[in-house]
Amino acid sequence: MTTVYISVGSNIERDYHIQAAMNELALLGTSFQSSTLYEAEPVGFEGPNFYNCVVVFKTSLTLDTLQKTLKLLELNYGRSPQAQKNQSRTLDLDILLYGEQVQDIHPVLPRIDIYKFAFVLLPLMELCPDQAIPGDGRTVTELWQSFDRSQALWPVEQFVC
Repeated sequence: MTTVYISVGSNIERDYHIQAAMNELALLGTSFQSSTLYEAEPVGFEGPNFYNCVVVFKTSLTLDTLQKTLKLLELNYGRSPQAQKNQSRTLDLDILLYGEQVQDIHPVLPRIDIYKFAFVLLPLMELCPDQAIPGDGRTVTELWQSFDRSQALWPVEQFVC
């Protein structure tokens, strides 16, 4: 079993799509946990605010199978096959960490979003503050301590993942 961390986001019918993602992802493994759900403004484009969280679970799926499964879930919940970066989306599921895997081919691991976005790093900090980032060596806490926190995000209190 491999421990995986998945970033979950939506800014279209957010409540529905985040809950659907939680239900679907929980079926892919064991020991499923979710961070706090956060609301954040979109980065790089104008649009509705996103809901974002990170989930962790143990899975027997290979990296390739997990990646294909996540992309199929996105499509099944209304994401366009031609979806581009920096646009609204029903569901966005990205592998952040897959065990200790490090690779420069798709999917790039660890995912660069860990270093770029508060809506990824803060939820990761909740779930695994002492986790060393594979290939980097710094812990999630060390990354968070040196992170530019100018990107606003706030917890979604009424939502239970």
